[in-house]
Amino acid sequence: MNDERFIRGKVPMTKSEVRAVSLSKLEMDKQAVLYDIGAGTGSVSIEAALAVPEGKVFAIEQKEEALELIGCNCEAFGVTNVEVIGGKAPDAILNLPKPSHAFIGGSSGEMEEIILLLLKKNPQVRVVINAIALETVAKTLEILKKYEIKAEIVSVQIAKANEVAGYHMMQGQNPVYVISFGGRE
Repeated sequence: MNDERFIRGKVPMTKSEVRAVSLSKLEMDKQAVLYDIGAGTGSVSIEAALAVPEGKVFAIEQKEEALELIGCNCEAFGVTNVEVIGGKAPDAILNLPKPSHAFIGGSSGEMEEIILLLLKKNPQVRVVINAIALETVAKTLEILKKYEIKAEIVSVQIAKANEVAGYHMMQGQNPVYVISFGGRE
């Protein structure tokens, strides 16, 4: 889905090309129960909800402006299988139903606690993490090594053409590391 279709404000959003890779790595089935942790504008939640209309998506976000945007975007796209949850993970996900899938777009420094709670709720949960900062990549790798979790890591580097004086100049976006693990064997 084109990024311009989403209402953004000043809230971070997973860009369309990165969303495509991340949703592919989630490997959702039609009955998926997805946690979108650090949901931002809700772009991942909405695309996931549209992809699995029989499933359920929980968009977890702690920032008030983002919560409002998620609601507005859900309404604009007509999705009814997204439930917006205000709060910070891991506390905000404690009482939610067992997830089959989880997307972590933001952890606010609670990555280990979030991963451990996801695995406690469902040892077979499929997890996809997006990381831009190298510190987040390093911390996530440290956690995966500590708990002997085997993961796949993909670096996504996108450049988009921008027309300048009749020429198309490529403008790079931040590289994103897509880390995925778990799911059915």
